[in-house]
Amino acid sequence: MSEHTADTDSVPDGAALLRGLLGVLDLRDAGTDDRGQDLFVGDSQPQPHGRVFGGQVLGQTLVAAGRTVQAGRPVHSMHGYFLRPGDSNEPITFAVERLRDGRSFSARRVHAIQFDQPILSMIASFQDPSPGLDHQDVMPDVPAPEDLPTTAEIMGHIDHPVAQYWARARPMDLRHVDAPVYWQADPDRRATNAVWMRTPAPMPDDPLLHRAVLGYASDYTLLESALRRHGVTWATKGLKAASLDHAMWWHRDVRVDEWLLYVQASPSASGARGLGTGRIFSRDGRLVATVAQEGMLRVPQPA
Repeated sequence: MSEHTADTDSVPDGAALLRGLLGVLDLRDAGTDDRGQDLFVGDSQPQPHGRVFGGQVLGQTLVAAGRTVQAGRPVHSMHGYFLRPGDSNEPITFAVERLRDGRSFSARRVHAIQFDQPILSMIASFQDPSPGLDHQDVMPDVPAPEDLPTTAEIMGHIDHPVAQYWARARPMDLRHVDAPVYWQADPDRRATNAVWMRTPAPMPDDPLLHRAVLGYASDYTLLESALRRHGVTWATKGLKAASLDHAMWWHRDVRVDEWLLYVQASPSASGARGLGTGRIFSRDGRLVATVAQEGMLRVPQPA
C-alpha cells in the first residue's frame, strides 16, 4: 500500500469519502441476460442536483468490463458517449458484451442502463503487458501540491449546497495550480489548466481499482481550460455544461493515492461545445494517461 502522509486534514473525513467511492465501485454481480451479457449493478454517490456524476459512471463501467477480463490484462483505452443524464437516487445496471478475447488484447462494450435506457455507452480495450517502443512528453515544472490550497480551504466558507459538496464531499483531493474558476474568471484568458489530485486516503492494491478511480477523477476539471479562455466560471449565471463523450488511454502503471498532475488544454470551442485534452503525470514525471473530452458549454448570449 502506498505511503500517504497526513497533510489531508484539510479534506474532511478523507477515509470515509474514499470508502464511499470504493462502495459505488464495488458492483454487485447480477448474472447474465438473455443475450449472454454479463450484468452488474451499482449505486450512485449522492449529488446536490440529483444527477449522476459522469466520472462515477466511467469508473463503474471500467470495473464492470474489467471483471470479465482475465487477471493481469489491464485496461489501456476506453471511448465512451454520455447519452442521457443519470438519476443519482436510482441504481445503475451495467451490461457487458464480450466482443473479443485474443492472445494479447480483449475488447468489451458496456452499456450503463437506467429505466431501461442507456445513459452511457463505452468500448474498452485491455492488453497483456508487452515490451516495445517507449517515449513520453515531459512533465511541466509547477508548484508542489503541498504549497497549494485545498478545495475545502477555498470554498468551505461558502454557504451554497454545490460549494459545500465540492469542498467537503468529493472523494479526491484536488489542488489547482492556477486560481480555480469556481466563481472568479481568469484575467489571462488562457486555454490551459493544471490540477494536482489524489485520493484522500490510501487505496487497496488493486490495479483495476486504481485505473477505474483515475477514470473517475479524469472527468473533474477537464473543461475548465475552455472556460478560462472565455472568462467564464462555474458560477456564471445561465451556464449549462455537460460531458458529451470521453476518451482515455492508460500508458503506464498508476497509483491514484499518490499525487498526480493533470495538465489540461482546450484546443477548440465552437457550436456550444468545448474540447478538453489532458495529460496525467505521476509526481516523478511519468506520463501515466492521456484524456480527451468534448462537452456541451452553453452560455447566455448577448441580446
